[in-house]
Amino acid sequence: MAPDRSNRSNQRGVEVTDIDPGTSAWNAGVRAGDRLVGINGHAVRDVIDYLYERCGERFDLEFAPHDGGPAILLDLQPWEPAGIELAPPKTKTCRNKCIFCFVAQMPRGLRKTLYVKDEDYRLSFLFGNYVTLSNLADADRARILEQHLSPLYISVHSVDMERRKVLLGRPDPVDVLAEIKAFVRAGIRIHAQIVMCPDINDGADLEKTINALARLHPGVESLAVVPVGLTRYHRGGLKPVDEKLARSTVRQIERLQRKFIRRFNDPFVHASDEFYLKACVPVPPSEIYGEFPQIENGVGLVRDFLDRFDPQGLPKRLRRVTDLLTFTGASFYPTLAELARGLEARTAGLRMNVVPVKNDFFGHTVTVTGLITGRDLINQLAARNGPRNEHALLIPSVVLRDGDGVFLDDVSVEDVEKALGIPAIVIDPTPEGLIDGIKQAAKRR
Repeated sequence: MAPDRSNRSNQRGVEVTDIDPGTSAWNAGVRAGDRLVGINGHAVRDVIDYLYERCGERFDLEFAPHDGGPAILLDLQPWEPAGIELAPPKTKTCRNKCIFCFVAQMPRGLRKTLYVKDEDYRLSFLFGNYVTLSNLADADRARILEQHLSPLYISVHSVDMERRKVLLGRPDPVDVLAEIKAFVRAGIRIHAQIVMCPDINDGADLEKTINALARLHPGVESLAVVPVGLTRYHRGGLKPVDEKLARSTVRQIERLQRKFIRRFNDPFVHASDEFYLKACVPVPPSEIYGEFPQIENGVGLVRDFLDRFDPQGLPKRLRRVTDLLTFTGASFYPTLAELARGLEARTAGLRMNVVPVKNDFFGHTVTVTGLITGRDLINQLAARNGPRNEHALLIPSVVLRDGDGVFLDDVSVEDVEKALGIPAIVIDPTPEGLIDGIKQAAKRR
């Protein structure tokens, strides 16, 4: 049956943000700013419809030009690249009032995008964003099942409904365990997380939630437990996870891992790296993390960094003495400082000064590198004691916002260079990035 060619130019569709010259779509006249309004005779809601229909036996596209011209119809082979990029969905926002919400702990005056609380199953499927499923409509559930949007990343926090009322800050929290069970029965894979808040969902409640989700394995593939993150702007009365609680939680999770390995041949649940760093105990070996399914959630980042760290990329002697300065958050400082000492011992002529930067902007309970601001960096590097004759400052890109190369407080890399009087090199926050940054700095000498 031929597709319905009725003009859908009055429907919203999805904006084409980029297009490759020379492709069939380009040759047909499609340009950035046009809208994809139909695929295989169906209206297009967002980029997920495009991905779903792309896998079928037909691939007939209809575009509405941005200048109001006639619709552009394009019939492609299923294997033929369209050469277009589409805008992501408009974000659905969260209606919860979670007592630990990091966005709610932001100070005033930052960019508007930093205050967006997303709660969108589409972003969970596309980008791995965690959602609580609190604003999921019946139509959304039907679409997840019909298009088999898998995996999804779901914030559980607790399966106890009374505790969920407290944690999510609402009197009618969704029964997340029932939602997950329905998805698992339909073959949807789930990665879950628990934000652990002392005296609320730790200890016995944490174990109850872990065991409830483990009973749904392998449909629930993995579970991450992360400590609550509190800034100095938090007014909800929560306590941070201290060393004692971090240590007992690590022991609790490692005990459960041993049980699950016997049962599933899979540890299933993982404490985030921050727990190990707070507890001052070594992170587990790589085999515990398997394929590192929750590395973007801070689970296994340190182990991955250590395993991939290869000093063989540097020569045994530099042509000229090269003094370098770099920095990290307080939690990763002991690890990076030890690696730097090893590099100095191996490579003659290399001197590395690693500085731990305290987070005065968000508060000292925030110890991750990615939330270091430009002003904190400038103030603390300028105030340090000792010689300041480094040839370059290595800045891990994780502290910079994507796309504009500035810190969270709108300080630019150029501002840092001017304030400190030292050239900067932005590096990937990886072992390879560190080695490459050292080589770049040595070459400039």
